[in-house]
Parts: sequence; structure tokens; C-alpha cells
Amino acid sequence: MTLLDQHLAQYQFCERHQRPVAASAAQVMQAVHRLPDWQDPWVQRFIRLRELPARLAARLGHGNALPQRAPFGLHDFTLLQCNAQEVVWGLAGEFWRGDYGLRPLADAAAFAGLLSVPRLVMGIRIIPLATGELCLHTETRVYCPDRRSYYRFMPYWYLIRPVSGLIRQRMLRAIAEMALTA
Repeated sequence: MTLLDQHLAQYQFCERHQRPVAASAAQVMQAVHRLPDWQDPWVQRFIRLRELPARLAARLGHGNALPQRAPFGLHDFTLLQCNAQEVVWGLAGEFWRGDYGLRPLADAAAFAGLLSVPRLVMGIRIIPLATGELCLHTETRVYCPDRRSYYRFMPYWYLIRPVSGLIRQRMLRAIAEMALTA
């Protein structure tokens, strides 16, 4: 059982990406733990574009939480668990809202106990390959607790999924590059 399974075994939406990396597991995990400091200009552009309507609406007097917070990023996620092969972060909120509707999470117990809003887990796992290389695998899962949130999230998922996939691929590339330079 993976750490992802431990934190979100049931889900309606899922996205997976992977890439081989010719580095040791220790180098890869060291790079994964540096990920919260990772800055990518394309990812920043994608986030600015995603947040633009809500930030403009706030300037026009339509209230939301975006003006009081930094642009969305890995700093918004809560580290749920990690080991030598896997790291899992969690997030909870109404992701389709302009300001994401994020709920604060102190830790894994808070994530597990928050059953009334959609929850998301993002994991990065190292899988040994027969070639001696490693497969760097990322998986994102989303669980919506009721029909209302499911039907609100579904169109958002299909709209953002291609960009989310590009972000995950860039993230895997960055991890592989950091692992090889460590």
C-alpha cells in the first residue's frame, strides 16, 4: 500500500506522470524535499493566468481571499507523510472557486478529519526499474465528498487538467535535474 493509498484511497479524479531518472534514491528524495523552494517561470505564469479573473474581481469590489495571499503554490499544501521512497502532500478546499476556497490544514490528522470539502493529495514516489534507473512518479488524486462538490469540481478539473499535467511534468524534470546536480 502506498502512502497515497493511506491518505486518499477513494477518489474520483486522478492524474499520473512519470519519468526515468539516473540518480540514486537518496539524491532524488533530497531533490523532492527541495521542491517547495523550486521556482519555475512557466508555472508562475500559469498560476497568474488562473488567478487573474479573481484578482480583477477583487479590485472591482467583488470580495475573495486572493488579495490577502501570495499566488498559489506548493507552500499551500500540507506535508502529510514521507519515507525513503515517497512524499505526499494534501490540500482541501473548493478548488473551482476563484480564491480556491482553501481550508487550513495543520497536519495529516486534520486532513483525514476534514470530510466536508473536497480533498486533494499529490504524491511523488520513486520506483526502482529493472534497468537500474529509477522511475520518478507523481500522482494527484481528488475526492469530492458529495454530488454538489463533484459537479462543481468536474468542469474545473477538465479545464485545468492539461495545465496541471504540464506543471507536474515540469516538476518531475526539475526534480531529476536537481537530483543529478546534488
